[in-house]
Amino acid sequence: MSTDFDERKARASAWFRALRDQIVQAFEDLEDSQQTGPYAALPPGRFEVTPTKRASQDGSDAGGGLMSVMRGGRVFEKVGVNVSTVHGTLGEKAQKAMAARGVPGMDEDPRFWASGISLVAHMQNPHTAAVHMNTRMFWTPGAWWFGGGADLNPCIEYAEDTAFFHGVLKEHCDRHNTEYYPGFKAWADEYFYIPHRHRARGVGGIFFDDHNTGDWEADFAFTQDVGRAFLPAFLGVTERRRDTGWTEADRETQLVHRGLYAEYNLVYDRGTKFGLETGHDANAVLMSLPPIAKWP
Repeated sequence: MSTDFDERKARASAWFRALRDQIVQAFEDLEDSQQTGPYAALPPGRFEVTPTKRASQDGSDAGGGLMSVMRGGRVFEKVGVNVSTVHGTLGEKAQKAMAARGVPGMDEDPRFWASGISLVAHMQNPHTAAVHMNTRMFWTPGAWWFGGGADLNPCIEYAEDTAFFHGVLKEHCDRHNTEYYPGFKAWADEYFYIPHRHRARGVGGIFFDDHNTGDWEADFAFTQDVGRAFLPAFLGVTERRRDTGWTEADRETQLVHRGLYAEYNLVYDRGTKFGLETGHDANAVLMSLPPIAKWP
């Protein structure tokens, strides 16, 4: 494999951190601008930032990142924006899983490096949709790839919001390959499905993994555009709904829908499993869980 991957790793890690900074600022600006509704009298929400560390098997430095969480804001009930760059040796279970996925050389050399950003937002107003986004780069001595995506999770669905969110994602995908959006949309529909509930957890978006066309620069550029698509897609639908009035029945619908989200993340989500199995900070891994949820 090319010897310039140290430089490429540094570029990818710096990009994910820059995207994190941009999103955190945009969300705090959104809090500042919320002047109506029952939470407008609250102080605008601000992120609490906590360094995170990955625990290596031998106690050596294995990287880490930042966990940024805002709670009880005017717009966001809970939102987390995590960024990390970690490295080390995969445990036996994770190594076998990677080998089963066909990662070259994983049977012989379990070293890895990974960097990325992960975001989940749960909203105050039931008419504003919850959302998830992540992008990442993964490296092993025998392979590299990118992954990520974004999906919208409204408890009260609006067809025009779904169309807008998907439209922004499609626009950014089409800049690179017109086959990306339909393929990655279908992948999201499959990935974010909850088998035991026989339904999707939301209205979808895009999802991709193991993305390696052989052209690192092109794949990195695409991954960056997935990150750039997030704010216009999500803020577009949020600003449209954040002043809509709601009832106690709407709130009940929201809390029950959050139960679906929690079930998915704890039972099926690949990122949750990988983070816990590889020793990353458990609070950061489980940041995605909603602050309050109900089950029927």
